[in-house]
Amino acid sequence: MNGVDRPHIIRKSPWDEARRALAGLPGGGLNIAHEAVDRHAAGPRASRVALRWLGMDETRRDITYGELAALSNRFANVYRSLGVAKGDAVIVLCGRIPELYAAVLGGLKCGAVVSPLFAAFGPEPLQTRINLGHGKVLVTTEALYERKVKKIAGAMPTLAHVLKVDSGEARTMIDAASERFEIERTSPDDPSFLHFTSGTTGMPKGAQHVHGAAVMHYATGTVALDLHDEDIFWCTADPGWITGTSYGIVAPLLHGVTSVVDEAEFDAERWYAILEAEKVSVWYTAPTAIRMLMKAGAEVAKRRAYPSLRFIASVGEPLNPEAVWWGMDAFGMPIHDNWWQTETGGIMIANTAAMDVKPGSMGKPLPGVEAAIAHRDAKGIRWVEAPDEQGELVLRAGWPSMFRGYLDQEERYRKCFAQGWYFTGDLARRDADGYYWFVGRADDVIKSAGHLIGPFEVESALMEHPAVAQAGVIGKPDPMLGEMVKAFVELKPGNEPSEELRLSILGHARKRLGAAVAPKEIAFATALPRTRSGKIMRRLLKARELGLPEGDTSTLEEGA
Repeated sequence: MNGVDRPHIIRKSPWDEARRALAGLPGGGLNIAHEAVDRHAAGPRASRVALRWLGMDETRRDITYGELAALSNRFANVYRSLGVAKGDAVIVLCGRIPELYAAVLGGLKCGAVVSPLFAAFGPEPLQTRINLGHGKVLVTTEALYERKVKKIAGAMPTLAHVLKVDSGEARTMIDAASERFEIERTSPDDPSFLHFTSGTTGMPKGAQHVHGAAVMHYATGTVALDLHDEDIFWCTADPGWITGTSYGIVAPLLHGVTSVVDEAEFDAERWYAILEAEKVSVWYTAPTAIRMLMKAGAEVAKRRAYPSLRFIASVGEPLNPEAVWWGMDAFGMPIHDNWWQTETGGIMIANTAAMDVKPGSMGKPLPGVEAAIAHRDAKGIRWVEAPDEQGELVLRAGWPSMFRGYLDQEERYRKCFAQGWYFTGDLARRDADGYYWFVGRADDVIKSAGHLIGPFEVESALMEHPAVAQAGVIGKPDPMLGEMVKAFVELKPGNEPSEELRLSILGHARKRLGAAVAPKEIAFATALPRTRSGKIMRRLLKARELGLPEGDTSTLEEGA
């Protein structure tokens, strides 16, 4: 089969229905900010709370759709006064404060390319991304400017203006700006967001997205997240990562629901209090956060009641089966894993509310998404038809939120596609029921004595041991096996490293996985290296183990 007319997964696409749900710009065109805010502000949702902001100091601020439209218009007018034109780059570097959301939406209204950056980045990663993105205006705060931006201020040649939203001239400009603005006429194919994703080595890649992605965000908000008109939604991801933009800003606003925004960093007691007090009904979070909640114990969750909570979803890295079942224990409902990438722009494969969850599976392709398993080499593409055979996960190109390029890296972009399919770089398998199972990144998979071993499977088995909080698995060169499996484990509170515990974990893994797949070595780690979005950095574990160059560490969590 040549991969051009594959029969797999042909289901009714929700995209046409999503397009009909969106208003479009008056006179034609499509702009994400108009669909997310202004069309609601002009109708019966004008007085509905769009953002419920919870400050670190226990302050609380409700911002309606009408108020968000006015505030984002002020930002758009300030940008215009600074000469921002369609296609110029606006970089937003703020903590989770209301101005971040208004600054992003205001940039979209101008037709600018908006790039939200994570506020915990250090000066050098910020400089790299601002320069790669040809940033013209930087929106930040006084504190972040003093701590980070000031150190690199002379090293960003395209940066013409810095707006400190909480002080001085910039604050005066914002307060004085008009609350009326005529949105730039953008088309579905005009650029909207620039999101950076780090490769194994080298510079970050800038994935370019378009306004037409709104169609995908609306559709997946319905199908994958089960958003209803009356929902209180909480996406815990920071907008400095694509999940926090696509599903922390865009998708819930497109649906006109109320979004909870928590300024503070993770704290188990605080999170449970928010779920209860804010009557959150749909919660979208990350496996790392779930594992941290697990580490605190299900009894902490059970001290409160969550009668409004009806759907929990997770993304960012695969969700271990243990975490799915923990959701049943802590909340009386499973956690629904889903899969997508910075490059896909939106959720592609998911355990939806209507599906039976298979713990450990990322679910099935959403309606309108065609997925397959394939092998690609110099001879061409071989399509995998047999259930459970590992291969690369590929997607039929053309979904609305598909990235349109890597900024200034056209050749690298073209290499991601063949015969009309996008090759994700993720290895997976599809079972006989059509569920997809993540195996690992292509460069993470371990080749041991002829076996292909996915680190996620081993990590999930290790986490079933009662003493293990998290695990990271790598392949270590071995003269007999080619590679042997080595695991690094982070222990739950109350457990101390010991030879007895190491042997207990090894024995558990061998019983669960068999001797060929189980780790041959286990090392205890105080904290595993993670990206700031929570993913375990296996390549960094491997580099440190083997004394290799660490490559791009700009997304590494501080202190890891």
